[in-house]
Amino acid sequence: MIRIGFLYSRLRVEEKLLLAELESRPDLDVIRINDGKQYFDISQLPADVDVVLQRSISHSRGLYLSRIFEAHGIPVVNPSVVAERCGDKYITSQILVREGIPTPRVLMAFNKDSALEATNELGYPCVLKPVIGSWGRLLARVDSPEMAEAVIEHKASLGVNHQVFYAQEYINKPGRDIRAFVIAGEPIAAIYRASDNWITNTARGGIATNCPLTPELVKICQRTAQAMGGGLLAVDLFETEDGFTVNEVNHTMEFRNSIETTGVNIPALMVDYVISQALRGREMAVGLEERGLS
Repeated sequence: MIRIGFLYSRLRVEEKLLLAELESRPDLDVIRINDGKQYFDISQLPADVDVVLQRSISHSRGLYLSRIFEAHGIPVVNPSVVAERCGDKYITSQILVREGIPTPRVLMAFNKDSALEATNELGYPCVLKPVIGSWGRLLARVDSPEMAEAVIEHKASLGVNHQVFYAQEYINKPGRDIRAFVIAGEPIAAIYRASDNWITNTARGGIATNCPLTPELVKICQRTAQAMGGGLLAVDLFETEDGFTVNEVNHTMEFRNSIETTGVNIPALMVDYVISQALRGREMAVGLEERGLS
């Protein structure tokens, strides 16, 4: 019997689909772990499991609880290093730049005056984003210096966490973007997300349709997944005249609108991968015991 720790904040559609898939497998014992309803002694293993599937909504909760499990030798999907790389937009962008993967230009600033200089340098329109966040929340497309000044002033008033200004080049996408699902470094499916709004997230009303996995799309997704550390990832891309460019990478991906759209049983493939990591962890533990290192 393989013991799967299921770490979550609340049960959204994705979590229910994953739990249904996990609990349909007779060789699995699923232990639910709510990240907000208990405290955790860092000197103790929070639950006797072989692997943890991390589905926390909160980036910080998921990151620290992953580290607690990892400190006790339990593999986490996705590992904390992947969560850190994907959950912070600056870190994601810096890795993409370092690896030569096409991505929109980003300027960082740390007070109101330099943030306005950054948006002026990028030109208008451009985009201001929080470095931590998802679902397109607190994103702002700024179309003029006057609008930039107003948005920056508002962000600065929200507190210290919003005084890290991440200014990104605006990509004039054709009314849509692409989300590709990647497991163990290999794309399994992709969708177009179309919207009349410049924010195309399906959580914000974007319409999903199937996107073919062309050789060019597969290649950039493979490179991106390798740079981020692999695992279960969703790569968000824009189409440009020069090819694809990677916007963001998500480590706790949503997929509710993509199963029927693509015809791919995404939660089943995710669970298969989690099981593979549990078995790999057991093999490593046995190897350490045989060498007297555990």
